[in-house]
Amino acid sequence: MTKNEGSWSGTVAKKSRALLDGSNMYRRLEVRLDDGTELQVKVDRELWNQLEVGDRLVQQEGEQPRRG
Repeated sequence: MTKNEGSWSGTVAKKSRALLDGSNMYRRLEVRLDDGTELQVKVDRELWNQLEVGDRLVQQEGEQPRRG
């Protein structure tokens, strides 16, 4: 599940990036939420570079994910 909406918080489980269309780099994080479910989140380069596996990530309603 990919989700960039709503409120949630969790821990970065995996980082990945790919050239899916051959010209644009897409950065995704697999996040293990506090309730144990996992989701994939698209993030910008700046946030992707700041985070490591095990870091905390938080998203509030209507905002972008941020390090928490």
